[in-house]
Amino acid sequence: MQILNCSPSRLPVHDGTVHFGPMGEVTLPEKAKLIVGLLVGDQTHFAPTQSRLEQEFGPVDLVSDVWPFDDSCYYEDELGTRPLRCFVAFDNLIDMDRLADIKLATNDLETQISCTLHGRNKRIVNIDPGYLTLGALVLATTKNRPHRIYLGQGIYAEFTLGFQSGRWQPWQWTYPDFANDRYHRFLTEARERLKEQRRG
Repeated sequence: MQILNCSPSRLPVHDGTVHFGPMGEVTLPEKAKLIVGLLVGDQTHFAPTQSRLEQEFGPVDLVSDVWPFDDSCYYEDELGTRPLRCFVAFDNLIDMDRLADIKLATNDLETQISCTLHGRNKRIVNIDPGYLTLGALVLATTKNRPHRIYLGQGIYAEFTLGFQSGRWQPWQWTYPDFANDRYHRFLTEARERLKEQRRG
């Protein structure tokens, strides 16, 4: 049987030939805003970590408040019992398909920073990159779960928050600290900055 990919104007022919309608047009998405979450056990580690990130990804244009990370004990062995959370957003927009490479780069930075500031290979800063679009916050992770999409190189993507009806929407799998609204004002500020950059 002959298969033809016909144009939209082609009329169907009933002669045993299979005709397809117009195919979906492939378009590239607009660039996204790189967001990096930082967890440290010592607040003095924020500044050198941000400096190393700027060397890797360019200038930072937004820095969040600092919050206590008290929703989980997961990092207690590495960061102590009172870790602190902060976010930085970068001025240079990124292609979303770079997320796996960025996560691998931040993993290397964790090791380098720990060796530089601590003198041994024990993680003293946790660096969690992701990207923000007008409709979503997507985070990179090395851990596989049913709701995560494999990107390659051992890295997965998680759709952590959606932006709907003027607010950030968590899902059933969203991390507890992201599910409550403590970070949402900063994420909205970063979203507005992204809108400005796209218009520009």
